[in-house]
Amino acid sequence: MRKIAVVSIVLFSLCSQPKKEQTEKVTIEPIATGKSFNAAFLMIDGVYNSELMAPYDIFQHTIFHTEGGINVFTVNETMDTVTTFEGLKLIPHYSFDSPDLPKIDILVVPSAEHNMSSDLQNEVLINWVSEIGGKADYVMSLCDGAFVLAKAGLVKGKESTTFPTDINKYREAFSDLTVHEDVSFVHHSDLLTSAGGAKSYDVALYLVHHLYGEQVAKGVGRGLVIDWDLNDYDFIIVE
Repeated sequence: MRKIAVVSIVLFSLCSQPKKEQTEKVTIEPIATGKSFNAAFLMIDGVYNSELMAPYDIFQHTIFHTEGGINVFTVNETMDTVTTFEGLKLIPHYSFDSPDLPKIDILVVPSAEHNMSSDLQNEVLINWVSEIGGKADYVMSLCDGAFVLAKAGLVKGKESTTFPTDINKYREAFSDLTVHEDVSFVHHSDLLTSAGGAKSYDVALYLVHHLYGEQVAKGVGRGLVIDWDLNDYDFIIVE
């Protein structure tokens, strides 16, 4: 696989030069103008607030800025109340076996407290992610959610990233993967992986830009007081 040249140039120049010296600009044409998508957020015990709510907010706000837009909802193994890492009590919209669970076009896996340990041993969780992610148009992880996607076989043959201080653990756990560091996110085919934290906004706005175009992404950004410019971010796109 080769990286899209213009994106690679911007990435390396952003790392080595002041932004004012940049001459290369990334442009992305929208591919789904007017189309609707269903985005399911995997919401399990120990999920981190930031990785859940940042992309949730971004996607939900698309309905105010474009025809179609992204319909968002949460899914857990059961309908039991979920306790986030920071202590919020949340009720999922659907369980894995809800008969009315909508078709999932975008599967989002935010990081959770045990994504590097016991979650990887949960066969029901991993099998569901593998099945649903294998059918989705896009699969996105935030922070250590990449471990779940890799365990589910959704990162095989693709390039990815995860939370900066967990890069080495990720490489050790999945030694066959190509893993990038010092980037906000990586987009490889239908897979998007993010460093997480506050950078969870970056990859979500990028996908909005990818689907609906720059002006829609800028509009969503303004609603959340984010001045969106694709060329302000370090990222990798792989063809």
